[in-house]
Amino acid sequence: MTIKKILVVDDSATERHVLGGVLGKQGFEVFYAEDGEKGVEQARQNKPDLIIMDVVMPGMNGFQATRAISRDPETKHIPIIVCTTKNQETDKVWGLRQGAKDYVVKPIVAAELLSKIAALG
Repeated sequence: MTIKKILVVDDSATERHVLGGVLGKQGFEVFYAEDGEKGVEQARQNKPDLIIMDVVMPGMNGFQATRAISRDPETKHIPIIVCTTKNQETDKVWGLRQGAKDYVVKPIVAAELLSKIAALG
């Protein structure tokens, strides 16, 4: 699977800007959702090739949104990388159990994120 379209789900405008800059420079088409509910909606509407999901957001958090996307027959094929400040091993295990394919801790290291994306592609 070639990854071209990436959905970034993060309630922080700064994080969306940083991730968008890193991904845009690599030629990815990036679009955004600012919370979990909008992320689930965007995943269904736009069918991205990859989702980068924050965890701590108002309303539906990233773990809940990841679970919803990975269990929906329309979107379960879309890989999700959790991208969060939550860096405990238990958080990582929980994120992967919700259906995420990988886990990155903020602040992101561009090379690490890009290599994880390449590994999924």
